[in-house]
Amino acid sequence: MPIFITHVTDWLPKLTANAAIDILIVAFLIYQLIMVVRGTRAAHVLAGIGVLLLVYAFSAWAGLELLRSILATAVPYTAIALIVLFQAELRRMLARIGRRRWLGFGGEIQRRESTEDILLALSRLTQQRIGALIVIERDTGLRTFVESGVALNANLSRDLLLAIFHPGGALHDGAVIVQRDRISAAACFLPLSMNPLVARKLGTRHRAAIGITEDADCLALVVSEETGRISVAAFGELETDVTLKRVEERIAKHFSRKHREERSVVAPHTPETFRADDTQSKHDWKKAAQ
Repeated sequence: MPIFITHVTDWLPKLTANAAIDILIVAFLIYQLIMVVRGTRAAHVLAGIGVLLLVYAFSAWAGLELLRSILATAVPYTAIALIVLFQAELRRMLARIGRRRWLGFGGEIQRRESTEDILLALSRLTQQRIGALIVIERDTGLRTFVESGVALNANLSRDLLLAIFHPGGALHDGAVIVQRDRISAAACFLPLSMNPLVARKLGTRHRAAIGITEDADCLALVVSEETGRISVAAFGELETDVTLKRVEERIAKHFSRKHREERSVVAPHTPETFRADDTQSKHDWKKAAQ
């Protein structure tokens, strides 16, 4: 037994520092690929490719030359087919790797005044059950989606948000994109999430919120037109039926690396119980939210 182990260790390559770094990088890339395709249609495609590889191995072992030759002929075109099939997933993976804050750079901090205007608008929208979709940009640029809508380049304010999402208005449909403290565009078209787990349960606004956060590191705020409830989407995940206090915490956490959520228990204020009228000031809102 010791002799056999000695022969095995002689056959195995030695683990050097370069080999360890190589293994870690490959493992990281595989992990990123799994995280991107998890829960999407690409996962089923990868499973199908795995089945074909097993069939090829079986044909080579069993001596099925015709089947093996057919599969071997298709191998050179596999790389091109994977690029075509997974172009959206590959773009998402590269964007996720590129938007990492490797050296602590990036991450535009959202101004407090802008956050308060957004919260005041959400309060009125949820009270009147007016559908809305607000996307707040962070590191990944949203210029492509800004150009799909109506350019505004206006100062962010509660009144402007309410005017945009007023039912029957020309800019009511679509999303509002916020860059720093300005509304860049309204009535923007966003990609819908193709995740089969959420496609059947959610409406268009919620699927668009998830879809845009799958491709970028932005934060999406949704007000349901049917229920008036608020949802928050980030990094492809949706948190539904949140309070205004929770929205404020999510915005602060998403745009500030130094932010830490308070651990103290705060009494929830649901959209149904919170009231705000046209004359309510920001100071009044702060008191009501505490």
